[in-house]
Amino acid sequence: MKTSKSKYVIMLAAFIAVMVATLIRKHQPRQEKERARQEQREELADNKRDSLPGRRDPAKPPSDEPNRPEGFNRRSEKLIFTKHARCRMGCRHIDEAEVRDILLNGRINDRKSEPAARPDPKYALEGKTKDGQEVRIIFAPSDRGMVVITVIDLDTDWPCNCK
Repeated sequence: MKTSKSKYVIMLAAFIAVMVATLIRKHQPRQEKERARQEQREELADNKRDSLPGRRDPAKPPSDEPNRPEGFNRRSEKLIFTKHARCRMGCRHIDEAEVRDILLNGRINDRKSEPAARPDPKYALEGKTKDGQEVRIIFAPSDRGMVVITVIDLDTDWPCNCK
């Protein structure tokens, strides 16, 4: 009698092991397929970005190009600073003149920009301030002027209590 019980236990354990192995195999290809699809999407996005006509020369200001959307005007007369931007500027010791200089002369970081965002496109411009800080400033063109959303120091993590 003991042998027949142990046979059933062994058979049950073998059945469970087969079921677990089957489930693992069944889900593993799905994960691999999803990973492959994600890699393919990223590769297509990179290829699309690299093959866009009129790729810009990083040394040339983006607003000087004929293919640049008209919504971004580097020479906007009026800068509108959000409360958050003012706070970040204070924490990072960056003044309005430095912000305007980055707007005029900074290079657009395409990966951090959202020119197609609706309703408000955003442009991330990077450059050095007069005191050598490497910064990224997020600008959003609007009908009232150029909105400064935030100011980021790329090298130093300044203590700041901005919300």
